[in-house]
Amino acid sequence: MPVCYYGVMLHVGLTGNIASGKSHAAQLFAELGAHIIDVDVVVHELLASNTKTHEKIVNAFGEQILRPDRSIDRRELGKIVFSDTNKRSLLNNLTHPDVAAEILRRIFALEQVYRTGIVIVDAALIIETGGHKMYDRLIVVTCDPLLQISRLTTRDHLTAEEARARMESQMAIEEKLKLADFTIDTSGTLKQTQEQVEAIYRDLLAQELRKKQHG
Repeated sequence: MPVCYYGVMLHVGLTGNIASGKSHAAQLFAELGAHIIDVDVVVHELLASNTKTHEKIVNAFGEQILRPDRSIDRRELGKIVFSDTNKRSLLNNLTHPDVAAEILRRIFALEQVYRTGIVIVDAALIIETGGHKMYDRLIVVTCDPLLQISRLTTRDHLTAEEARARMESQMAIEEKLKLADFTIDTSGTLKQTQEQVEAIYRDLLAQELRKKQHG
């Protein structure tokens, strides 16, 4: 996997399909000391009013996706793009260059402060956009598909049919696992997930130390 060096920090991508438990894994890594860049937060900020990204998306999808305060209703936008492959591709093409630039800016800012350590970029579409090639290592989170459906119907108040449609709109997890340096299966207990995260973090720390010694 190609490596993009900005400093001595180890750069790690964290991904997984919808409702796989990726955010929970990121939280566990943060508790262990990793610096997390949550791409969902980045996107949320880029979709705020008065940004260039906001303007491009409204121009492409129309003002029906706006709330009264003119912020983008991501749920409404999601209904459009999850049911139309072309519109989903359009949204990705409009947003991903801006998102990638902001991720790089945040990594650079972290390295000005910490110099060493582990930065984990939590991103759902890291493989689909080719962004995984930027990182030293890639972690893919997976879980039982029935558990994904259960999480989506409970968390996002979707019907089972809507949940399956969201899942089927994403790249097959089997393809993502082929690119993984590490995998985390969240189908079991919270303790089992935590044990997997802790084992991976120990390995990442050892790799970060080697990178520092040769950096």
